[in-house]
Amino acid sequence: MLYEPSLLKSHESNKRRIALNLQYDGLSFCGWQKQSKGVSVQSVLEEAISSLDPLRPIKAVAAGRTDARVHAAAQVVHFDACGPIPPESWPSVLNSRLPNTIRVIEAAGRPFTWHACYSAIYRRYRYTIYNGCNPNLFLAPWCWHRYQYRLDDCRMRLAMEGLIGSHDFAAFQRSGSSRAHSRTTIQEVDLDRVGDLLVLEIQASGFLYGMVRLLVGQLVAVGEHRLSLEEFESRWKERRREDVKEAAPAHGLCLLRVGYEEQLFSKVGLTESFPRFLLDSTNPPRDPLS
Repeated sequence: MLYEPSLLKSHESNKRRIALNLQYDGLSFCGWQKQSKGVSVQSVLEEAISSLDPLRPIKAVAAGRTDARVHAAAQVVHFDACGPIPPESWPSVLNSRLPNTIRVIEAAGRPFTWHACYSAIYRRYRYTIYNGCNPNLFLAPWCWHRYQYRLDDCRMRLAMEGLIGSHDFAAFQRSGSSRAHSRTTIQEVDLDRVGDLLVLEIQASGFLYGMVRLLVGQLVAVGEHRLSLEEFESRWKERRREDVKEAAPAHGLCLLRVGYEEQLFSKVGLTESFPRFLLDSTNPPRDPLS
């Protein structure tokens, strides 16, 4: 859709900020952010918006930059538009132009002082581990199949307790980060076992580059009795990044939701927009202590 310059100028007075709540299957993309190689969620979304609105170039800003193969159940994005489409109509018109691997759930108008990333007060991620011996075709895209040992979830919970609060988590930050510092505040951690599935959730004011995957890799080492509780704590408190070498695979991770001072969407608080899988434990892995 092309617009004459005179029409574009007349639309400027109608410019407004739109917030989106969207889901995507991370396996289909090289991550949220546009890359020189690969298809990103940002590039596909911006192309769809640009086909509908005269304001160009369109820039979509996300609450969190998920990596390649990381999923999102309730990513929050904003962009500025000046066309005639009202906020509540953006989901239907965008979904008709987006691939099935991206779905816009809701949209809302916001003031220009509001920012999808900087206005957020927390992000919450979920990591799912399938701890059964036998492979499961239907769980494979969403879980890390860690089958060698039965994970000791009690030890993993003990390791997680000390993470609460504001700390320097440089040990869990991948190289290449543009952040000025590596401090952040972890607000809540939770780990549940449901049969052969372990579901870890972590909520923080913000996350370092690669933080959750590096943390999960260390917790699995604790759960397999390859890393002591004392050594786990020593590594992150002493910021020994060189000792943190195992990262959990990306496809087990999902951005569950993003929180703001005021609720933007009616469905953004539904944590089960990314399902908890249910299994019976009928064939547990061998115990490393037996």
